[in-house]
Amino acid sequence: MKTIKWGFIGCGDVTKQKSGPAFQMIENSEVVAVMSRNPEKARAYAKERGIGKWYDDAQELVDDPEINAVYIATPPSSHATYAVMAMKAGKDAYVEKPMAVTYEECTRINRIAGEMGRKCFVAYYRRYLPYFLKVKELASNGTIGHIINIQIRFAQPPRKPDYDRDNLPWRVQPDIAGGGYFYDLAPHQIDILQDMFGYILEAKGYKSNRGGLYEAEDTLSACFLFDNGLVGSGSWCFVAHDSAKEDRIEVIGDKGMICFSVFTYAPIILHTERGREEIIIENPKHVQQPLIQAVVDDLLGKSTCTCDGESATTTNWVMDRILGKI
Repeated sequence: MKTIKWGFIGCGDVTKQKSGPAFQMIENSEVVAVMSRNPEKARAYAKERGIGKWYDDAQELVDDPEINAVYIATPPSSHATYAVMAMKAGKDAYVEKPMAVTYEECTRINRIAGEMGRKCFVAYYRRYLPYFLKVKELASNGTIGHIINIQIRFAQPPRKPDYDRDNLPWRVQPDIAGGGYFYDLAPHQIDILQDMFGYILEAKGYKSNRGGLYEAEDTLSACFLFDNGLVGSGSWCFVAHDSAKEDRIEVIGDKGMICFSVFTYAPIILHTERGREEIIIENPKHVQQPLIQAVVDDLLGKSTCTCDGESATTTNWVMDRILGKI
């Protein structure tokens, strides 16, 4: 392939700023078609962004001979279906996170990828962002010495749609999202920690519903063990008071500590014998662009992208262990 010609399945908010524009900005990458089950939405999206074709049927899109790679940007419950559909049609796939709604579905995607000789990538774009590359550098170069513990602390108040019992967000509907907000947000935290510190081999958690706004879990605590013996813990609350709002990961070493956020990109805080330092790192406007560049380069045979289906599956395994699914 000389040019990666993309077809989008799904044209929701994530494609409008985080990812969509980047596909058109990268050399040897072109978006040629978009699909939505709502034909008016697909038509309007294509027209607004100068995309030549639109579909309201996913099978028609993956069968388009001009397309050689498919970006799947739908809610997680359809990720496995569309990824398998694309790969069986001879297309490589780039899937939004989480890779699927269960660990078992992820393994199925990987099996089909192997059988069809196709590649499947997952949008854990934080691995390629300058902000997290800086955190990884600080954690690995001895700045805080030997790493001895990891702590995740995340809390946010309910969102306004969470109170609408008759029209709840899909992110708190387990049959669509795989769980509640934990299954939507924690994948980024767990993935970036595994990228920095190795695979998590053991994980256990406790979940509860404290707010009563929806059936999915809204409060969780967990502990986990990495393959190098490093231990960590996490707490998540999605019905907290606004005063308790927090987005923080602490990497504790025997010579200091690194504190960083996953979603707000607050300044990285470095504590060492020199004192407290703030490190400000800017990310690109379209945050998925570095990863999409890596995906395109991989498909063109220029380099290897690390955000593949095999590595993404381990994140689903950890979440399913914490939730008691497996």
